[in-house]
Amino acid sequence: MGLIPIPVARAQVQLGADLATWRKLRRLTIAQVADRAGLASSTVSRLEHGKGASLENVLRIARALGVLDQIAASLDPYATDIGRMRADERLPQRVRPPRQTR
Repeated sequence: MGLIPIPVARAQVQLGADLATWRKLRRLTIAQVADRAGLASSTVSRLEHGKGASLENVLRIARALGVLDQIAASLDPYATDIGRMRADERLPQRVRPPRQTR
């Protein structure tokens, strides 16, 4: 797969730290979160230490911590300036790269 871009690696570490903080604020152990998420404790621990996880596992952990709706809402494109500006536009079914002129 190759090297992870630095901004992505930073985001992995930050997301893991934030989920660990949510867990601690809720006074839950890694084992409790893992049980609620239907995952192994090692998976939760790896994510909390910025080692990455599948999107499904991140969302399972977020749900177990009660923050799934906040994560989903944070990605709402219509909650952004550009999304509101283009809300009435008809979006294309797919986006193709521009044609190259010779």
